[in-house]
Amino acid sequence: MNNNTLLAIVAGIGLLTVVNTYMIFTNDNGVSYQQTEVITPTNNLAATPSNSGNMPAVVEENVGPKTSIQFTDMEHDFGSIDQDTKNTKVFTFTNTGNEPLIISDAKGSCGCTVPNYPRNPIAPGETGEIEVVYSPGKQVNQQTKTVSITANTEPATTVLRVKANVTPGEVPAEG
Repeated sequence: MNNNTLLAIVAGIGLLTVVNTYMIFTNDNGVSYQQTEVITPTNNLAATPSNSGNMPAVVEENVGPKTSIQFTDMEHDFGSIDQDTKNTKVFTFTNTGNEPLIISDAKGSCGCTVPNYPRNPIAPGETGEIEVVYSPGKQVNQQTKTVSITANTEPATTVLRVKANVTPGEVPAEG
């Protein structure tokens, strides 16, 4: 192999490394990511913000300017509810900071608690809503579930709670 061929290969690897590294740090929407593994052409891994299969773990993190969030309620008690029902609470919040509020994730503490949150930035002074649907299934008695909101706030995670006393539905009469 001559020196020009070797130089071309090294330059190509360097360029691919730079492009892959850039892809780790930004996506099409300009959202930044924290690098946890350098991706090079030698390990043949695609740059992605998710961690599937043998892909490198890339943790999404709001690294932009911080803002603040204020909820009108941080907790809601549904009172006494029946099994196998859907119970909805809308939590209203305000961006009380000076930068756009970006909610990057909202997760319920179990599959019975499902949040729906705004995917677009909330301007300073504007309000938004997070809808939480609690479906107890066959759970019984007093229940407390949480929804963890991740945003460009300090601290980055805000926790909302829903409570209920779940009562068994009617038992069918035996015939």
